[in-house]
Amino acid sequence: MDQSEAFKEHIVQGNSFKGEFITVGAAMLNGKTISGAHVKIPLKTLNRHGLIAGATGTGKTKTLQVLAENLSEKGVPVLLMDMKGDLSGIAKAGAGHPKIDERHEKIGIPYTTKDFPVELLTLSEQNGVRLRATVSEFGPVLFSRILDASDAQAGIIAILFKYCDDKSLPLLDLKDFKKVLQYATEEGKEEIQDLYGRISTASAGSILRKIVQLEQQGADIFFGEKSFEVDDLLRLDENGRGKINIIRLTDIQDRPQLFSTFMLSLLAEIYSTFPEQGDSERPELVIFIDEAHLIFREASKALHNQIESIVKLIRSKGVGLYFVTQNPTDVPEGVLSQLGLKIQHALRAFTAKDRKAIKLTAENYPDSEYYDTKEVLTSLGTGEALVSALDEKGRPTPLAATMMRAPMSRMDILTQDELDDLNRKSTLVSKYNSTVDRESAYELLNEKIKKAESAEVKEKAQQERATVKRSARTSTRSSTTEKAIIKVLTSATVIRGVLGILGKMIK
Repeated sequence: MDQSEAFKEHIVQGNSFKGEFITVGAAMLNGKTISGAHVKIPLKTLNRHGLIAGATGTGKTKTLQVLAENLSEKGVPVLLMDMKGDLSGIAKAGAGHPKIDERHEKIGIPYTTKDFPVELLTLSEQNGVRLRATVSEFGPVLFSRILDASDAQAGIIAILFKYCDDKSLPLLDLKDFKKVLQYATEEGKEEIQDLYGRISTASAGSILRKIVQLEQQGADIFFGEKSFEVDDLLRLDENGRGKINIIRLTDIQDRPQLFSTFMLSLLAEIYSTFPEQGDSERPELVIFIDEAHLIFREASKALHNQIESIVKLIRSKGVGLYFVTQNPTDVPEGVLSQLGLKIQHALRAFTAKDRKAIKLTAENYPDSEYYDTKEVLTSLGTGEALVSALDEKGRPTPLAATMMRAPMSRMDILTQDELDDLNRKSTLVSKYNSTVDRESAYELLNEKIKKAESAEVKEKAQQERATVKRSARTSTRSSTTEKAIIKVLTSATVIRGVLGILGKMIK
């Protein structure tokens, strides 16, 4: 048996699964595609998370598109973070091309074009289903971590949440929280201090500045009602295909704190809402986070720790997380160690730092007698990648340099008319896009302050009236006394007495 035949048998045996799977391409050896040596990913292990990495222009987005399409066909809903705006084309069938036909002939998979059920979501003013969450839903711990609050500041935030719970003051948006913060350091200072202890004005000022910074990144649009229900991410279309939910993020690339805030709140909500799945045969939801370095680059250590904890725990809910970035080193080691599937497109060695990164990346993959991993990483072409997955028993599949299959949907963006048409047909737009501004902490505290001020004005008026009455009574008493004395002094008896005394003195 020659090397090619031995390699093909090695790949086929390592990719033989009993359950459902996704075929992503065919293995390559010495730059040649081995037709029929298909590289597969079992659905059962797609909740073990993963990484899609590679230099710009090497095919990461197309790989993401292929995975999303195939998951949808298997009835698994998908959530995509579209940072560059080039994933909306999944809603329309691809046009086909002779080069794609040639690629699929080498792989040994027929090529067909299809469209897929897409829902457009947005965090900003773009067209799509508005994503919102309330401050109360975040809770004091997560809200503190988003603000990168110190221990003292986190303590104050916890007190304010507790006060609002005790007094039935809904914290819906940032305006509400700022009002509670102001009340706790001004009008309600004594009330808060009596109930929970003293609040430092300096710490409260620092918290306010951090909230303003968050608002400047657009978080005031995100916080509020109506809150998005994560169960709406799990919908299927009339043909049983999973909905592909695409969050359009093209206008928040320069606002990483807002992106991190949203991602953390979404994952926390999913974890607290979804039931335990255990080792099911397929994931409940798969989330692809494009430009994942944006989450980690600006995030605090506390935020990193929170993300790492959720990555470890959310697998039991049947949710798979896939980070898409240029270099694996963009993802913290604590998160990277949790990723079962790795699809590594080409890396470029332009500098010493690049060469060091390639060496570190190669060490993340299983050893193979057929590849020098460091060399393969720099020689892969566009649409080719090193793939290492987990089999149904959780063991790494054979490492394979893979010619990736092409997307079935359009590999380009939708036109504005197509985007508008997609939103018109959406049932979720009408559900979430009307702004709700019900009575919350801001209004209730303002009302409380007005009542207190009104009561204070009344009390002051009453005090002033009482003072006037007292003054009047004193004045009346003085006048009466004076009149009585004058009356006595001018009486005939007194006059006669005085005149008698004077007469005697004269004699």
